[in-house]
Amino acid sequence: MSVENLNGLSAFVRAVEAGSFTGAARLLGTTPSAVSRSVGRLERRLGIRLFRRSTRATVLTIEGRTYYERIAPLIRGIEEAGNALTTPLAAVGKLRISVPGALARILLDPLTRHLMAHHPGLLFDVNVSDHHVDVIREGFDLVIRAGEVIDSALHARKLGHLPLALVASPDYLNRHGVPESISDLGTHRHVRYRLAGRVVPVTFADGVSVQPEGAFDTDSGEAMRLATLNGLGIAQVLKAMVQEDVDAGRLCRVLPELALRPVPLHVLHGFGRNMPPRTKIFIDFAEKQFAQLMK
Repeated sequence: MSVENLNGLSAFVRAVEAGSFTGAARLLGTTPSAVSRSVGRLERRLGIRLFRRSTRATVLTIEGRTYYERIAPLIRGIEEAGNALTTPLAAVGKLRISVPGALARILLDPLTRHLMAHHPGLLFDVNVSDHHVDVIREGFDLVIRAGEVIDSALHARKLGHLPLALVASPDYLNRHGVPESISDLGTHRHVRYRLAGRVVPVTFADGVSVQPEGAFDTDSGEAMRLATLNGLGIAQVLKAMVQEDVDAGRLCRVLPELALRPVPLHVLHGFGRNMPPRTKIFIDFAEKQFAQLMK
């Protein structure tokens, strides 16, 4: 089989897994038109249509599905063999990643200061947002998410659990009093985190959960921090995000004797077992950085 034939097979498999030629192009480091041409040449060699194409979607035909199920394991085997011979110290190329705002404050300084200096061939395109991006269709290599994984189409590696804390400003507590029990929380104003349109409840380690009324709801961890600093209410936030504020006296812990349920932290990707070296290096780096927050 010629090299061009292998390129066509790889383009076909990636187009199926990414759900589009655009997504496949990002995974392969090429252009959507190049992927389309490679798949077209493969279709002509086989004498069958692998995809039904329209301006809105690219959908596998029955023949395409059958061919994919046969050829995908072979392509993965070829890629794994190549990866096994590649040293991680020679990692090069660009990684497109998405990181929640609260965690970006912790991750990006050592990434730009140390990781990229140690691996000068490693480039980054970083999206900082609490919004849950579509990893494959939007062309991301890696996404870091705090919370349970709900996208079963992606591969997830758990990095650990992040502790949470209930905090409020001294000014707020002076004006409204200090809660002494879980039931007291219902009489207070709260700054709440909203994820995918739903407000995240305050959940304690023993499973007790409360959903207090919100004075300020947002989908941004940094917006929660600012609203809490400005005395708008009690907030359930990542402990690492506000530790400096607590140490400086700008925020106070609320019910510190009652542990909150920690938040699982994952890195998600669509590579399966065929992660390139640059991806493995970043995941190992992120795991070490976040391990410091879980103590």
